Amino acid sequence: MSRYLVYSALFLAVLIPTNARAQGGTFWVSPTGSDTTGDGSSGNPWAGITQAVDSVPDQALVLVRPGTYSGRVNLRQTFAQGITVRSEVPYRAQLRHTSTVVTCYTCRGIALEGFDIAHSGPGSGALLIQIQDLLGPPNHAGRMVLRNNVLHDSWNNDLLKINNGARDVTVEGNLFYNQTGSDEHIDINSIDGVVVRRNIFFNDFAGSGRSNNNDTSSFIVIKDSNGDDDNLLGTRNVQVDGNVFLHWEGSTGSNFVLIGEDGQPFHEAFDVTVQNNLMLGDAPNVMRAAFGVKGSRDILFRHNTVVGNLPALAYAMRCNREGSNLQVDNVQFHGNLWSDPTGTMGSTGAGSNDFSDTPPSDILGWTLRRNLYWNGPNPLPFDASEEINPSDDPEALIADPLLPAASGIPLPRWNPTTDLFADGSTTIAQAFKRLVETHGTPAAGSPAAEAGDPTTAPPHDILGRPRGARPSLGAVELGVIFADGFESGDTRAWDGVVE
Repeated sequence: MSRYLVYSALFLAVLIPTNARAQGGTFWVSPTGSDTTGDGSSGNPWAGITQAVDSVPDQALVLVRPGTYSGRVNLRQTFAQGITVRSEVPYRAQLRHTSTVVTCYTCRGIALEGFDIAHSGPGSGALLIQIQDLLGPPNHAGRMVLRNNVLHDSWNNDLLKINNGARDVTVEGNLFYNQTGSDEHIDINSIDGVVVRRNIFFNDFAGSGRSNNNDTSSFIVIKDSNGDDDNLLGTRNVQVDGNVFLHWEGSTGSNFVLIGEDGQPFHEAFDVTVQNNLMLGDAPNVMRAAFGVKGSRDILFRHNTVVGNLPALAYAMRCNREGSNLQVDNVQFHGNLWSDPTGTMGSTGAGSNDFSDTPPSDILGWTLRRNLYWNGPNPLPFDASEEINPSDDPEALIADPLLPAASGIPLPRWNPTTDLFADGSTTIAQAFKRLVETHGTPAAGSPAAEAGDPTTAPPHDILGRPRGARPSLGAVELGVIFADGFESGDTRAWDGVVE
């Protein structure tokens, strides 16, 4: 008889939308519908999502049938309890436009789930999705959820911009690839309250028939470029929790995650937590560092796993200031796992290895404690001119974490012709789990197991599983015994059903 695991159910509930009955009723959108004569019923659907959102009551479920929907989706209504707009068949409803595809400037209380969202092609205007506040206080635009979407191939600027004072945005279980130019997958800019969790970020320009110019910027940037014009001075209350980053094809001056960017004379971001993320160095392209902080404060980087050759100017971090920035202050690094089994930690293929770029004059308070470091057959990098070195960690663990090689990873881009992702997965959740288990989970006997500090560890790991009383280092929790008798590293415990 099959038994369902509680923690597996919780994890899947985050990543996979449920089909619970909508209290406000269920309505339909179809490419064959009509915004003039349709009433949103199954037999007489509307033609557009904008019309549906303008028409439905609070707590409604809008199901969007397979097909291509061209033109802008304007989410401009507010809902006290919230509505869900969902692709009826995941990823089969394609949203396309020659400019911004989805806007939320005056919306509140909307979840957008299961869509394939991209620009129509070259020459498109900027951005795929923009969420910004044009309502103003006291009821700012926001309270929006983007879940289980494939966001790809912006031909101009970011894939997703959240800016200008929006509040309370959740981005979970999505797949991001291929922005354009010196821009990002997600630009979080002058915001209060953003959660980015369990998404997959990579680039694969050749797979989209595009040239890789090695000029794109960080996958995620968190900053404030407009001062207090929107009544917010500095982005705050941001969590980047349990995501997978891989296959860097960007510039040598950018990062997987960058906090602060624009040289402002105030702390551009504060109260930011980056935890439980898996960062894979599986590409030959050089990056600045896996993680960067510029002119920001109160930043917590904990229990992340950075693994692979990862050619970079600095392997782990760059903490600095530029322009009119204040000094970086109170950056904490706890329980992380940095592992380059090739022994080239922080090397671009020429020159010496380099762990961090942290000019002493650019940083005030910082903590480096109880992390795992591995540089294969070579010593760990040390540079007396840098403020932070592995030797500054009073509880450093220097050992092979027994992680799989970060190479030969199939990129999980979506193929609408086969209804599969390129790694063979049928859902983003499945692709996510496969990446974590195949490339981010240490083998049995890893010294990372039970080596963390429970007072600084997050309560859960990258898969949403609870941390033990003696937590593992890095993104993946090892060695927890569940009621069913299985350890957290046993894949049977996370397939949804245990025989």
